[in-house]
Amino acid sequence: MSCVSGRSSCTSVYSLRGPGNVDPQDDTRYKLQSHGSVRDHLHPAGRRHREAHIGAAMLLLLLVAGLGAMTIVVFLFAPQIRKYAAGGVCQSTTTLQGKTVLITGANTGIGKETAMDLAVRGARVIMACRDVDKGEEAAASIRAAHPKAEVEVRELDLADTCSIRAFAQKFLSEVDHLHILINNAGVMMCPYTKTVDGFEMHVGVNHLGHFLLTYLLIGLLKRSAPARVVVVSSLAHNFGWIRFHDLHSQGSYNSGLAYCQSKLANVLFARELARRLQGTNVTVNSVHPGTVNSDLTRHSTLMMLLFTILSIFLKTPREGAQTSIYCAVAEELHSISGKHFSDCAPAFVAPQGRSEETARRLWDVSCELLGIEWN
Repeated sequence: MSCVSGRSSCTSVYSLRGPGNVDPQDDTRYKLQSHGSVRDHLHPAGRRHREAHIGAAMLLLLLVAGLGAMTIVVFLFAPQIRKYAAGGVCQSTTTLQGKTVLITGANTGIGKETAMDLAVRGARVIMACRDVDKGEEAAASIRAAHPKAEVEVRELDLADTCSIRAFAQKFLSEVDHLHILINNAGVMMCPYTKTVDGFEMHVGVNHLGHFLLTYLLIGLLKRSAPARVVVVSSLAHNFGWIRFHDLHSQGSYNSGLAYCQSKLANVLFARELARRLQGTNVTVNSVHPGTVNSDLTRHSTLMMLLFTILSIFLKTPREGAQTSIYCAVAEELHSISGKHFSDCAPAFVAPQGRSEETARRLWDVSCELLGIEWN
């Protein structure tokens, strides 16, 4: 208690500073301080929210800076990047006068580029295509660029065994020799669909279709020896497994895994066929063309987008065709068979691609599915 002079009553400190006697300026300052204190201490989520915004802004800034730096690097080193991405080049000057070549899927991509190169070397090139109109357009463009090129188009649908048999029957009746067979056509990451015969599309076209075609033409290849078979596979075979219990993906389906399985089947087929053709002067090799910017990715929007963005790091169809051309013409490979190539050089084969047991089992299963006997 304190006594105020001149008065007999005493007033408490509380009554002097109580709610009714607070200085307006002090009260305002108190409220502001109290509001900030409550907001900061009673709402930590607000601080975390602000910190998250700051962190996101910093991350975005770093991302933009990184993309900018990468763009500058790509621009400065574009020639070196393109040279590295292009990979190996076939240096062979072999001419193919008097030789007959059959290439599946030759209306576009590496198939078309392979057809053009071998036609320029003097070969008669037969382009086996599902879409004859597109095939004729491709053949016309080859003739326009090289007027002396001898190219012709024939219809072949590898998703239909009746089409394959009809093609082979007509081919054998009209063509006397076959020196080079390039099993090039393929599908990649397509939605789950089946061939006319009920095979899952990847294994049906990429493997079984070519298996049957080669079987029907093998006699002509032997009679035309020395002859070569080139099977276009992929690095994707490393990630594939032959699912004998569900070869046609009826239990579960993943387009990427289905593609990998079919590419592994290509490698196994090439190795087993090479083993069976020993002593016939017909060689068989598989190839990985590289990561090629072509329309093979048309079934995957994401892949098409990535390939467009990263195109500088990918091979052009012409660059992708080099290893197929190399295996078809290189003099040093005249007796090499059962091998795998990439960038015009021997390439690694995954352990599952070297399994003789798996190769023989796949051979037997393929024959059974196609209703043929091939010993």
